Amino acid sequence: MNKFVAIFFAILSTPCFSTDWEESSEVNNLFTSSNVSGTFVLYDSGAGKFIGHNHQRSEARFVPASTFKIANSLIGLSVGAVEDVDDILPYGGQKQLFKIWERDMGLREAISISNIPIYQALARRTGLERMQAYVTKLGFGNEDVGTSIDTFWLDGPLEISAQEQAIFLSRLARDQLPVSKDIQKAVRDIVLLEQGEGWKLYGKTGWENVPNPGVGWWVGWVTKGNHVYSFALNMDIKNTSDAKQRVKLGKESLKALGIL
Repeated sequence: MNKFVAIFFAILSTPCFSTDWEESSEVNNLFTSSNVSGTFVLYDSGAGKFIGHNHQRSEARFVPASTFKIANSLIGLSVGAVEDVDDILPYGGQKQLFKIWERDMGLREAISISNIPIYQALARRTGLERMQAYVTKLGFGNEDVGTSIDTFWLDGPLEISAQEQAIFLSRLARDQLPVSKDIQKAVRDIVLLEQGEGWKLYGKTGWENVPNPGVGWWVGWVTKGNHVYSFALNMDIKNTSDAKQRVKLGKESLKALGIL
């Protein structure tokens, strides 16, 4: 009997994805014409279905890189590592990859310029035990933060798929994550990119192994009225110039699908 109970709970703990996948010829053509190897996923929470490009890759996990700043913000605020998104964190005083990172700042500004040292400081304040507990609570990817508190989302072992990203962000957009609604709103506010009449675009980029070859991300969601469309793009970055394709190709995909 115990064997069947164990199997039952193992099934419950396995990430579940919609089996309703539609391959988009329009998005396929965009990736082909751009000569990009990657995937794009659009998740319609109302219909519970995926549409996009490269179904197989959409289920493959990669390190989240700076897209984890969204979850890191939720966790840091939840445990009180910072009081709010404007609470100032120290960058540490060392020379950084980008000069713009060499300044103390709050999460609102840090996430807009993808400031790694600020978010590493946030993670260290959170601590490994609390970080692991919340990554598990949020069901983020493979839920493995390893033993290095300030590099696990950059170098692993934490990994997540495009489908998992889209589902996670859909839950954030709809106030369905297991943290306070005020904190979810605060994090939504700092990743708002653009808005127009009746719509808003939220998003965050990521780049494994920046500025060298690796996997690039652009993830987020679009709200149109009361409807939420979450998305995730990841792609192989072979040269620095490839990085600009993340948002460009993502927006073109959203337009091709009638979302933007």
